[in-house]
Amino acid sequence: MEQVTAQKAAPPALPEKQVEGAPVVAPQREQTGVEREAERLTPAPYEPGTALYRQILPGILQVPADALLAVSRKSSLWPVTFGLACCAIEMIATFMSRHDLDRFGIVPWPSPRQSDVMIVSGTVTKKMAPAVKLLYQQMPNPKWVIAMGACATNGGPYTRYDRVLQGVDKIIPVDVYVPGCPPRPEALIDGMLALQQKIMEERNK
Repeated sequence: MEQVTAQKAAPPALPEKQVEGAPVVAPQREQTGVEREAERLTPAPYEPGTALYRQILPGILQVPADALLAVSRKSSLWPVTFGLACCAIEMIATFMSRHDLDRFGIVPWPSPRQSDVMIVSGTVTKKMAPAVKLLYQQMPNPKWVIAMGACATNGGPYTRYDRVLQGVDKIIPVDVYVPGCPPRPEALIDGMLALQQKIMEERNK
C-alpha cells in the first residue's frame, strides 16, 4: 500500500523589510473630488485661547493701524514746491530723472489741495510771507514743511535786512531743516528721508 505523504504548504513570502507578525498597512486610497471638496468645506475646530482669525487665516500679518497709516504716508509724499530764490534751481534738479525720487514714493504736485509736504526753498520776504502761510493753510492734514537753504532756515545772508523773514518757521511750523547756500539735491533727498523717519516716529505719540 502506497503511503501518501501530505506536504505542508509553505507560508507566503513576507514583503521586503517587513517583520514577521507586524501589521500590514493597506495603501492609502486616493480621495475623490467630492471628498476633497467636503474636507475643504469642513470648518476648522475652534481652540480656546487662540484668536479666531489666526485659525481661519493662518499666517496672517498683524500690524497696528497707526503703523500701517504711517507707512502709507511716508511712502507717498506729494510735495508742493514753493521756489522763491536760487535754492529753487537745486530743488528742480532734485526732481529730475537723475535722482529718481519716484523710488521713494515722492511725487511733486502743483496744487496744495492734494499735497502733504511743502518745500520752501529760497528767501522769504515779508511781502511773500502771507502767500506762503495761505498755501500752508490750504493743505490738508497731516502736513509737513521742509525749509530748504539758509534763507528759508534763518534768513541766510539777509540777517540784517528788515524786509526778509528770518526763517520761515516764524509763520508756519517746520519739520525738517536742510542747510546750505544752496543745498545740493543730495542734501534735499537726505532731508526727505529724515522726514519719512520722523513720520514713522510720530505714530507712537
